[in-house]
Amino acid sequence: MNALLTFLNHVFIERLDLWVLLGFVAQAMFTGRFLVQWIASERAKRSVVPVAFWTFSLAGGALLLVYALHRKDPVFILGQAAGLFIYARNLFLIAGEKKRNLAATAAMDLPATAQR
Repeated sequence: MNALLTFLNHVFIERLDLWVLLGFVAQAMFTGRFLVQWIASERAKRSVVPVAFWTFSLAGGALLLVYALHRKDPVFILGQAAGLFIYARNLFLIAGEKKRNLAATAAMDLPATAQR
């Protein structure tokens, strides 16, 4: 039991610095995306992935990448860097869809003579 307490003290107390705090904040943001998705799905009574999920993914993933670069962990670096492309691409696709929907709505509101 003493060895476990010594280990936990070393890992969570002695090694605590700003980088570890950044890592915890980043991980909390990254985990928060699942809470956002879960709440949105419960409200809709079906599985949905809200924009906030991708925003939390991008922000948390970027912070985790900074932390991984500081730790010089190649597995962690590649994992986070690859994910950032997916998160950014999904946000880009969502923005494009919103733009197309706005354009379609605006076109429907125009009188028939103005559309020519």
